[in-house]
Amino acid sequence: MPYFTRFILFLLCLMVLVESRKPKRKKGHLGWGHLYKKNLDVTKTRKGKPQPLLRVDDHDFTMRPAFGGPAIPVGVDVQVESLDSISEVDMDFTMTLYLRHYWKDERLAFPSTSNKSMTFDGRLVKKIWVPDVFFVHSKRSFIHDTTTENIMLRVFPDGHVLYSMRITVTAMCNMDFSHFPLDSQTCSLELESYAYTDEDLMLYWKNGDESLKTDEKISLSQFLIQKFHTTSRLAFYSSTGWYNRLYINFTLRRHIFFFLLQTYFPATLMVMLSWVSFWIDRRAVPARVSLGITTVLTMSTIITGVNASMPRVSYIKAVDIYLWVSFVFVFLSVLEYAAVNYLTTVQERKERKLREKFPCVCGMPHSRTMMLDGSYSESEANSLAGYPRSHIRTEEERQDKIVVHLALSNESNSSRKKGLLKGQVGLRIFQHTHAIDKYSRLIFPASYIFFNLIYWSVFS
Repeated sequence: MPYFTRFILFLLCLMVLVESRKPKRKKGHLGWGHLYKKNLDVTKTRKGKPQPLLRVDDHDFTMRPAFGGPAIPVGVDVQVESLDSISEVDMDFTMTLYLRHYWKDERLAFPSTSNKSMTFDGRLVKKIWVPDVFFVHSKRSFIHDTTTENIMLRVFPDGHVLYSMRITVTAMCNMDFSHFPLDSQTCSLELESYAYTDEDLMLYWKNGDESLKTDEKISLSQFLIQKFHTTSRLAFYSSTGWYNRLYINFTLRRHIFFFLLQTYFPATLMVMLSWVSFWIDRRAVPARVSLGITTVLTMSTIITGVNASMPRVSYIKAVDIYLWVSFVFVFLSVLEYAAVNYLTTVQERKERKLREKFPCVCGMPHSRTMMLDGSYSESEANSLAGYPRSHIRTEEERQDKIVVHLALSNESNSSRKKGLLKGQVGLRIFQHTHAIDKYSRLIFPASYIFFNLIYWSVFS
């Protein structure tokens, strides 16, 4: 009996324990059959770690694809976004472009039923092998990083890879300024592998000339972009070997209108202004001297301003020829007046000596007179011979006109004749000083027009 009682108590305790573990009834529902069941949130369930399609950690990507085998071909294409600037002083250019590489790495192949590619940003680039292409003769370059690094990596199921980045590069351009500013410049952007020779990496344009695309809106303020084209060749380094090098070539032609307004027209106007002095009276010394000095200084300022914006090259530029020839014309106009002024001074000195040598008398009876205006001749001087010296009067008896009486005796006629010939030569020089200005009015403009015809026919 005690065992049976214990068994009954055990069953009762077991029933109470089972009843206490049953869910309670929800309020508002009748019956014990309708129990509340909580819906599970599928998004909060923890799943297992997915297996990566690209098994980056399973391979050594410090080695190039097919290491030890033939050279891996890497195709390249470029889309030029903009030509930012061309600097003549630094002899370089700045370009923004999209650089894309194409190659195949079987280590990145992954299974795919839809044959769709996977796209990644720049974080994966640091974990896999990519071509080490750099820009030859570049001064500065950077990859744009706003808002993140402008790098795109696209991997296809068969292992083909597209690697694209947006770059701004400043590279050297060897310019020839012998025809400046009537020149055309050809610049090149060169791409090359830094570490891998042509035995390890074969760099080539993916689609030939079609590998280079340009934006139709590309324009420059000083240049007209005439042509873009691609070339390729091998580059040799004595210490490392042969490398494949790709070239992006473009030809630029300079706009001349800016330099016509800023350089050629002002220089031409200064030369024409210097010719005004030929129409100014030679006795107006301050006017002609100040005009000549002003034009010379202005030409010097124009030459200095042009050379300040140009590199210090050791050869003569086309603009230098024009400016220096213009400067010579301006300087010659100053020398022309110096010659006129000097000859005028010499003539006045000789005239003064003639007055001192032949005294001036007035009121002589039956005398022939003439004005000292440079119009007397030898016959008139000889006709005055024979007047005696006793008829000479003092200078206080002068009347309204000053006359020159040449008293030449028959005995000294031959000796005096030589002195009169010298006086005539001086008078002719005095007349020629007027002719210098007259001839300059024609010679200077004609010579300058002839120079312009030759200049523009040669350099344009």
